[in-house]
Amino acid sequence: MKQLKGKDLLSIADLTSQEIQELLDFAQQLKAGEIAPKCDRVLGLLFYKASTRTRVSFSVAMYQLGGQVIDLNPKQTQVGRGEPIEDTARVLDRYLDVLAIRTFAHQDLETFAQYADIPIINALTDLEHPCQILADFLTVKENFGSLAGITLTYVGDGNNMAHSLLLGGALTGMNIRIASPQDYLPSPEIVAQAKQLAGDNSEITITNDPIAAVENAQVIYTDVWASMGQEDSADSRIPIFQPYQVNDALVSHCDRDAIVLHCLPAHRGEEITASVIEGQQSRVWDQAENRMHAQKALLASVLDA
Repeated sequence: MKQLKGKDLLSIADLTSQEIQELLDFAQQLKAGEIAPKCDRVLGLLFYKASTRTRVSFSVAMYQLGGQVIDLNPKQTQVGRGEPIEDTARVLDRYLDVLAIRTFAHQDLETFAQYADIPIINALTDLEHPCQILADFLTVKENFGSLAGITLTYVGDGNNMAHSLLLGGALTGMNIRIASPQDYLPSPEIVAQAKQLAGDNSEITITNDPIAAVENAQVIYTDVWASMGQEDSADSRIPIFQPYQVNDALVSHCDRDAIVLHCLPAHRGEEITASVIEGQQSRVWDQAENRMHAQKALLASVLDA
């Protein structure tokens, strides 16, 4: 994975199909304990949004690689008091070896990448969540052996998760179906980009019909109906999204060997029922664990450990 040394990951589309596959193979080797790369580098975490899995998985991954982690809480650093991103980026570039950022505006992430030479990793923006996708695809690969030809249906808000699934699925030959209410579809620009990346290798489907979308799918995926920053609209969204709940009735339409994924945190009784997330087809906890293995592979690759 030397080709990723020093490389930013702002979008899953920053990776090639081959690089995604090699990262997943690397992550599987790390998870199995077959290899144990080491690096004495420093990872900075600059998180403007709350985080459990992303923060902990990145931290544990870096510690297991032999490195150190600095939590750059915006409320305790000058960037939270209005210091220009350009200035913060140039200073952190001289202290750190890699910086993972979790923020709202994707443009802010791009500004960091423009002014810092160290690798900048998207730990979630309102536009994309590429590190989550690496863990998701690792989970799919563990269950089905490969990604190409697998049909993954995402049901719910056409948010950052839908965007990264579209782009990542297109790159890896997966058929991606998105089922969302009409006013909550994914970005048309992202859909167009995904279709261009997919070419003739996979199918990209956008629909308002959740039942048609999950028909014979091997993977059913959902996320909260109101993401961070959208809490004020959470209650008003419930009746709109209720037909898109991942419940036993909806899952009954998918492939008999299908698995269910959720990037967490989950609101049981809203986007997913307790019986599904705790059921035999759920791979949610494997998926959460795989955040650590996928991100360890990514860190080791961009740092050339």
